[in-house]
Amino acid sequence: MSTYPPPTGEWTTGLCGCFSDCKSCCLSFLCPCIPFGQVAEVLDKGMTSCGLAGLLYCLLLHAGVAVVPCHCIYTCTYRRKLRAAYDLPPEPCADCCVHMWCGPCAISQMYRELKNRGADPAMGWEVLSKKTTMAPVPMQDMTR
Repeated sequence: MSTYPPPTGEWTTGLCGCFSDCKSCCLSFLCPCIPFGQVAEVLDKGMTSCGLAGLLYCLLLHAGVAVVPCHCIYTCTYRRKLRAAYDLPPEPCADCCVHMWCGPCAISQMYRELKNRGADPAMGWEVLSKKTTMAPVPMQDMTR
């Protein structure tokens, strides 16, 4: 990433760009409920807690293994929210396909995208909302 803020309409990393952030990559592959929950909390602006979104993801992941991958439907809705927020293209294919065939990579990419755009999901919505709504420090004049 060479420019900040990143331009809208372009992903800052590719779907397979996991090694640009090894922490999110490892979390997404070993325990995807954590980074997904963090992403969901930020995209929902705190209306959904990290724990609740992560738990729901985990339940859907284990409930739908035999029949329908329900977790893919759930996670692709958040990919759509992320794309809408930053006017990102559906790359490399439709959102549900990305989450169906490359779920951990998709979660890691969403995590990196928010982080690269200044909304680090690990901080949580409460900290991020305070960070963005803080008033600037007033300038003091230099009089005696």
